[in-house]
Amino acid sequence: MNLFADIRVLVIDALGQMQAAGALPPGLDTANVAVEPPRDAAHGDMATNAAMVLAGPAKARPRDIAEDLARRLAADPRIASAEVAGPGFINLRLADGVWQGVLGRVLSDGADFGRSQMGAGLRVNVEYVSANPTGPLHVGHTRGAVFGDALASLLAYAGYDVTREYYINDGGAQVDVLARSVYMRYLEAHDLSVDWPDGSYPGDYLIDVGEALKAKVGDRWLNAPETEWLEPIRDFATDAMMELIRADLATLGVEMDVFYSEKSLYGTGKIEAALADLASKGLIYEGVLEPPKGKTPEDWEPREQTLFRSTAHGDDVDRPVKKSDGSWTYFAPDIAYHYDKVQRGFDMLIDIFGADHGGYVKRMKAAVSALSGGRVSLDIKLMQLVKLWKNGEPFKMSKRAGNFVTLRDVVEQVGTDVTRFVMLTRKNDATLDFDFDKVLEQSRENPVFYVQYAHARVMSVLRRAAEAGIAVDDATLRAADLSGMTHPAELAVARKLAEWPRLVEIAARGNEPHRIAFYLYELAGDFHALWNRGNDEPALRFIQEGDAATSQAKIALARAVSVVISAGLGILGVTPVNEM
Repeated sequence: MNLFADIRVLVIDALGQMQAAGALPPGLDTANVAVEPPRDAAHGDMATNAAMVLAGPAKARPRDIAEDLARRLAADPRIASAEVAGPGFINLRLADGVWQGVLGRVLSDGADFGRSQMGAGLRVNVEYVSANPTGPLHVGHTRGAVFGDALASLLAYAGYDVTREYYINDGGAQVDVLARSVYMRYLEAHDLSVDWPDGSYPGDYLIDVGEALKAKVGDRWLNAPETEWLEPIRDFATDAMMELIRADLATLGVEMDVFYSEKSLYGTGKIEAALADLASKGLIYEGVLEPPKGKTPEDWEPREQTLFRSTAHGDDVDRPVKKSDGSWTYFAPDIAYHYDKVQRGFDMLIDIFGADHGGYVKRMKAAVSALSGGRVSLDIKLMQLVKLWKNGEPFKMSKRAGNFVTLRDVVEQVGTDVTRFVMLTRKNDATLDFDFDKVLEQSRENPVFYVQYAHARVMSVLRRAAEAGIAVDDATLRAADLSGMTHPAELAVARKLAEWPRLVEIAARGNEPHRIAFYLYELAGDFHALWNRGNDEPALRFIQEGDAATSQAKIALARAVSVVISAGLGILGVTPVNEM
């Protein structure tokens, strides 16, 4: 049920009546006709721009169209009033029975209220985290993991077929550095002193890996040359780090469907196949790029290279895929990886990158466009930094990690639910301040507490009603007579509940899971306001002494709030609480 979509159908039908009556010309395109909440809630429950967008094509004054349309809309029993405002907008107020009907629908649909078929089963690949397998996940990865996981859940809720994927960056020079760092810990496990080279990974997390390596191979590699131990230790260390990373993700409640190895692209012909596909489309050539203005990128050379004509698909400059010495650039395996995604039949691709990958956006979009012939879309979401605070000061780095705060550091401080919710209280492209003290406060300033408290309050009402002998099972509440629920504070909550299906589709369409967190905070605010008014106005209290029927009607409203909060928290990966 999407009430806004239902009223839009009413508007489109009324426009059809006007066309049939000759008041509008036939064949008008109504795609841009919208029904939305008004900017100012005082103007009504909904507003439509129909007259404004059709005035030009109809060669008529928008006000004239609006007045005729408003009269027709007002004839529907769902519409309490339809008023023309300004040059031709129409503000609508809905009958109380409409909002009362929303509650029945919430209780009838349960967790499926707001679930959409907008995605129509389209296959979406959401790639997120994808951290180098060189250590535990840090707080920046935490934000990306939460965002990607919530986005995947949101898209599934909106009717998409979603695959969660982690790209293991195990094909670059960083895994060689990891292997050498593990070798240092392996030597230490044999009570040998070592000199750590610059750029190595000195975190304590590799101590256990060095001990495990010693247990496996003994002293076999103590005096062996690097050429003998580098590759096997690289594989051993990568496996150990991925086990650690999987455990970190599990701590956060994140489960991947696919772990895809970058290493699997090398020596298997996959990179060559992707570039051959581009070459067959005339998009690979040998050339010399103009020297870039400003900072020189690492993949520019003042000599002939193999280039991808990415400018043919919206990029600013063409991009090297092979260096003059015949080795691949970093971009080449990324092309091959996305080619593999296209070949797997995905209709949409979403990549969650760190903010430092902003320069990769246009080239990756160009590559996917070229590889798929424009069939597959790619949306890249950049995750801005997380700034950690505690006791009014920046939170210090973790000794275990060596030089950063880990995911586990955060979760151990505040818990999984708080971590996940707070990471979604800002849009992905805005820096997020994570204050350990504030996120544990029990106040309105703490959004996760505020939302959880609303759910807990509903559960307390249900318990007290049951103790008073009032039936509050969902079947009974669905059958309650809601006609007496007309107080503005009660209807305000019902209106907010009615926005949920529309909000889900807006959030899914924009790949913006933070909208779910914002909505839940607003819904909780409306519910808390109603609760607090009940302290002064006994008629608004959910349990009316000696009046089971009225109590059930009011409790139906509260129960509907808990249903939607629970569904929203489920998308965010947060567990609703029953007591606080």
